[in-house]
Amino acid sequence: MELLGSTLTATYAHPRPTPTSLLPAISTMASSYRDRFPHYNLTHSLSLPWRPSTYYKAASNWPALDPYCTRAQSVSQSAMLPFVSNRTTLFTRYTPDDWYRSNLTNYLESNTSRHNSERLRVDTSRLIQDKYQQTRKTQADSTQNLGERVNDIGFWKSEITHELDAMIGETNELTDVKKKLERALMETEAPLQVARECLFHREKRMGIDLVHDEVETELLTEVDIILCCQERMKLHLDKAIAQLAASRASQHELEKDLSDKQAAYRIDDKCHHLRNTSDGISYFRGVERVDATVSVPESWAKFTDDNILRSQSERAASVKLRDDIQNLLVVTANEMWNQFNKVNLAFTNRIAETADAKNKMQIHLAKTLQEIFQTETTIDSIKKAIRDKAAFLKVAQTRLDERTRRPNIELCRDMAQLRLVNEVYEVDDTIQTLQQRLRDAEDTLQSLVHTKATLEHDLAVKANSLYIDQEKCMTMRKSFPSTMRLVGFC
Repeated sequence: MELLGSTLTATYAHPRPTPTSLLPAISTMASSYRDRFPHYNLTHSLSLPWRPSTYYKAASNWPALDPYCTRAQSVSQSAMLPFVSNRTTLFTRYTPDDWYRSNLTNYLESNTSRHNSERLRVDTSRLIQDKYQQTRKTQADSTQNLGERVNDIGFWKSEITHELDAMIGETNELTDVKKKLERALMETEAPLQVARECLFHREKRMGIDLVHDEVETELLTEVDIILCCQERMKLHLDKAIAQLAASRASQHELEKDLSDKQAAYRIDDKCHHLRNTSDGISYFRGVERVDATVSVPESWAKFTDDNILRSQSERAASVKLRDDIQNLLVVTANEMWNQFNKVNLAFTNRIAETADAKNKMQIHLAKTLQEIFQTETTIDSIKKAIRDKAAFLKVAQTRLDERTRRPNIELCRDMAQLRLVNEVYEVDDTIQTLQQRLRDAEDTLQSLVHTKATLEHDLAVKANSLYIDQEKCMTMRKSFPSTMRLVGFC
């Protein structure tokens, strides 16, 4: 009784072995379905008496069954013969149909499990292949995107490099032009000083020569032109300094952007050439959740494009300013040189006029001196004539005086008396006339002497004016800088 119940319990408590020629081993399925257990109908346990000791004892006696073995069947029949005669006391639990249905159920479950396993294996293999292809395609797309990104960075890097080279060249050219402008501005100081010195020296002219003549007008104009040129040069110099600062700021932005592009190019190029077999690859957990980006492709490209456009704008402004400075240097040099020539021409004309006036004065002075000499000679002659007439007067008056001593009737008014009287009057009148002429000659001589003094003074004034204009001013103006120096060349 005990053994019979135990056998039935052991039979349904363990998985049923299947023929090796029909079904695969259960262990082959266990690896694929570790958490799945087959379903068994254990309705018999409801009618089985609760005997744990019998259950475990039977399990230990019959760990495995082999119903398809003939020898085992014969042994089983001979062993169970004693139990068959005693089955009248037990309840009938299953019928053969139940047994066959149970086997059929197990077969169907086995077929279903195998079918599911095969389908799972096929799906898994397909999934592995699909995911492998998808992963490779994703990696290829990422590699392609990295390559495109590297090309984009390389394109913008070349654009920045080209613009940076152009900006550096333009900055150097503007710096050279700025230095030329500074040298030209320094060169204008000498002409300005010369013009002011000329005005200062011409204030030392004397007398009538201290006139507001054409030379002085042109000198004042020259000072105004030089000051105006200096103001324009200083204005453009300030513009050049401001433009250089703006160009250097734009250049700094380009250099910074180029440095960033070079670093990004190296990083993305390294990422583009990374493969599954490359060294240095590793896990970085959570890196995909870190978003350290600060731009999108549109804003990224716009940033560099804005830097290039700003640089191009600053470079265009620099080119225009450089052309303006070159034109300004030429214009100012021409203006100063034209005025310099006008001043020199005015000086030449004025010197010629002064020299001509001086020569004429010298001629007049010579004539005056000659006339003074002749006048003095005339005065001497008049004085001599007056002295000579004194003897004649003395003779006539002595005769008349002597004849007054004639006695009595002899005091006759005869022709001799009349003639002597007339002679005295004539000689006296001659002396008076000569004395008047002497006074006139002396007055004339005095006028000639005054004229001589005036001419000599004017000659001194003209000589002083000639010395100032010809020796001082024109000598200083020989140091006027050349046109090449006025435009900034050394």
